[in-house]
Amino acid sequence: MTTMPNCLTLKKSNCKNCYKCIRYCPVKSIRFSGNQAHIIGNECILCGHCFVVCPQNAKEVVDETEKVKVFLQSGDPVIVSLAPSFIANYDGVGIGAMRRALKKLGFFDVEETAQGATIVKTEYERMLKEDDRDIIISSCCHSINLLIQKYFPVALEYLADVVSPMQAHCGDIKKRYPNAKTVFIGPCVAKKDEAEHYSGIVDAVLTFDELTEWLKKEQIELEQELDADENSRARFFPTTGGVLKTMAQDAPGYTYLALDGVENCMSALKDIESGKIHKCFIEMSSCVGSCIGGPVMEKNHRSPVQDYMAVASFAGPKDFDVHQPRPVELKKQFTYIEHKLAPPSETEIAAVLRQMGKFKPADELNCGTCGYNSCREKAIAICQGKAEISMCLPFLKDKAESFSDTIVKNTPNGLIVLNENLEVQQINAAAKKIMNIRTSSDVLGEPVIRILDPTVFVNVLQSGKGVRDQRVYLAEYKRYVEQTIVYDRDSHLLIGIMRDVSDEETEKEKKESISRQTIEVADRVVDKQMRIVQEIASLLGETAAETKIALTKLKESIANE
Repeated sequence: MTTMPNCLTLKKSNCKNCYKCIRYCPVKSIRFSGNQAHIIGNECILCGHCFVVCPQNAKEVVDETEKVKVFLQSGDPVIVSLAPSFIANYDGVGIGAMRRALKKLGFFDVEETAQGATIVKTEYERMLKEDDRDIIISSCCHSINLLIQKYFPVALEYLADVVSPMQAHCGDIKKRYPNAKTVFIGPCVAKKDEAEHYSGIVDAVLTFDELTEWLKKEQIELEQELDADENSRARFFPTTGGVLKTMAQDAPGYTYLALDGVENCMSALKDIESGKIHKCFIEMSSCVGSCIGGPVMEKNHRSPVQDYMAVASFAGPKDFDVHQPRPVELKKQFTYIEHKLAPPSETEIAAVLRQMGKFKPADELNCGTCGYNSCREKAIAICQGKAEISMCLPFLKDKAESFSDTIVKNTPNGLIVLNENLEVQQINAAAKKIMNIRTSSDVLGEPVIRILDPTVFVNVLQSGKGVRDQRVYLAEYKRYVEQTIVYDRDSHLLIGIMRDVSDEETEKEKKESISRQTIEVADRVVDKQMRIVQEIASLLGETAAETKIALTKLKESIANE
């Protein structure tokens, strides 16, 4: 499986998992792996939507400026085929001014691709009148050609087998200048691929951005000058319906219509494949507004009305004077491009849906945040290795909420969350038990002062400094709690965590009471013992004195005898 078209590159470090590219990709040709977006080359139609919408500028168009500079140094004439949308990109700058500026860069000459457009539209007119065709789809837009080749093979037979204006013009240049190198300059990513795939006609392709950057480096200013030329009707080509504006539209029995935008074209192609459309010429452009809405119009600017008016005022009423080649010289073959991965089975799809938490149709929100239009389409992409389950935002949200809710619900600690207005946003069962709250709805959205002293919350909010393991007594609830209050600046929330330590305090008080009682008893025992000792000592003292006196008298009596 090709993972990247040659004309697009990806700066992997810039991919931020926003899924915007897959959301805007009309054919979902982007694969996500390792938190990175990867373009699937054999599915991509090079419409450039991913390049335009990427907020990180992770998608880059391959710059061929250095390749063109090598051509200029070769000595061969290098001639520019300038897309007619240039008049919308470079305000007030006509073909003469563009020619003078580009010649300063070293180009031999500059011509308008609109000359090739005249050749192509003339061939379309011939086909409608001479060929017995039911439906003809214009083949000017390479992205539309790729869309049909890759996704609508049944409609391939209706795709006009005619070269694009770029190819018709560059082919004409090479007839007139056999040794010339041709460089197309325009607003289209797909033209780089077309030039590479159909080699030998267009030697290089530059975008308007690349040309502008080159002119800036060489300090070449574009002059404000418009050219009046009545033989320039094909300058209308880069607008929606521009091809039709240049055509006679007089083929008997045919309906002529113009469609822009890949989604609109896909809808029409589905109708064509189902046999609902007949006998018509359809001009198709992948870009809304056609080429003036191209993905690499300089600075990605979108001024559809102003740009159309610039083209309309620049285009003349008559065709360019060109040499019309024979039909066989304008032939271009389109073949089916195999790209699709094997479709997964219903069992595989159902298994992935279950992993995403989608057990019944009601669970399939089809919110589109992953970039896919439906949960089922996303499940198919996962089966094909193009997407990851983690891309489902509701799945991740539910998973995260389920995990956090499990913690919140089962933790023995009371949790209360307040906003910066000190209003209760969340409260868990443990906190409700501590504060004797019957249901959460009784306090959610209410000021915290209704249930708690707000002083500590106010202090934390004002100072930004949290409180850790502060033991307080909630008199109104007759409970002791050890509270931690933190302020989350990112979410603008105050989070209170309360651990009920009432039993600890009660046990502590019991122990202190027992200790006090023990000390009192000990004091009484000591006092009593001291009294007894003193009494014993007193008695012993009296007895000893009397004994001493008696013995003395006995001694004296014996001595006198």
